[in-house]
Amino acid sequence: MKEVLLLAGTRPEAVKIAPVALALADHPVLRPLIVHSGQHEGLVEQALGAFDLKPDIVLTTPRVTGSQAELVAALVPALDQVLRVRDPAVVLVQGDTTTALAGALAAFWRGIPVAHLEAGLRTGDLAGPFPEEGTRQMIARIAALHLAPTDDAATALVGEALPAAEIVVTGNTVVDAVRRVAAAALPVRDPALAALEADLDATGDRLVLVTVHRRESWGAPLERVLHAVRALVDRHPDVRVLLPAHPNPALRATARQVLGGHARIVVGEPLDYPDLVRALRRSALVLTDSGGIQEEAPSFGVPVLVLRSATERMSAVDAGCAWLVGTDTTRILAEAGWILGSRLRLPPGRNPFGDGRAAIRVRGALERLVGSPALLAPLPVRARR
Repeated sequence: MKEVLLLAGTRPEAVKIAPVALALADHPVLRPLIVHSGQHEGLVEQALGAFDLKPDIVLTTPRVTGSQAELVAALVPALDQVLRVRDPAVVLVQGDTTTALAGALAAFWRGIPVAHLEAGLRTGDLAGPFPEEGTRQMIARIAALHLAPTDDAATALVGEALPAAEIVVTGNTVVDAVRRVAAAALPVRDPALAALEADLDATGDRLVLVTVHRRESWGAPLERVLHAVRALVDRHPDVRVLLPAHPNPALRATARQVLGGHARIVVGEPLDYPDLVRALRRSALVLTDSGGIQEEAPSFGVPVLVLRSATERMSAVDAGCAWLVGTDTTRILAEAGWILGSRLRLPPGRNPFGDGRAAIRVRGALERLVGSPALLAPLPVRARR
């Protein structure tokens, strides 16, 4: 048996590696080894539980300052120790987190191939999103296998002079994940969401889901967004808002200060993944700066307003599933008002990020990487014109 170390430290990472772990569960040679870096304690276990999975190894990463430097300094030696003991055939990292960067560095320094899941996402601006854009580009330079979610992502990688033979377009595993969880139709767990659903059923009101947490949104941009949300509810008497508050104390305090006391706005606790999918499916509109929700919403035909000036997920914008609105209050109100006023609903199931079979393609790419990297077939990239 050859171990494939699947690394996760945050909930989105756990959600996106889960389909890969399931796809490898019955493999005759490759054995999935799920390692939780400890970056977000409790959330990884919660997310994996939605797929009946749990971490094989959980690292302890005490934090005092909360800085990226502190986290990397703790993670790299801890992960190096795991790699020394387990000696996996490949380390798979996902996305653009500090955990992904630390895992890629530790594996690279030990000469272990790095597979980068969700590779090739780019804005071209190192300041936005920060620090994620830089993290993606750094991982790309040392990865042996680039698992690109879309043709556009693959084209970006080729444009950075990465070998086409190391790039495979798989689709995004989050589509696999969201479809699986939605099909399970698990009962609601969060009390606030349960009460809100009951109110929606009784009144026929529509739900707007809001998530905002990115570092570049902190401060004045966040306040503009929240004031737009409050004004939106005031203008549309049949709309209710659910904002699952981010664990960051400052973000939670700002959300409650601006939105608190409104009868049709619920500022709740972070939702576990099945409840988040449940709320997303029911929504008439989503306002978000989250990358994952931009990828998940098209599966249910839910329009998305992206609360950022740029997105590395332009496939959703190009497909007419999402609109970039930034954090300007007037623009948010105008675009949201148009969508709610027209009762726009997109065709469900037409997701530009994949068909729900990404994990199977990842499995095949890992088989070839571990067996003989030289046998990887060149990728027929369709360049933009």
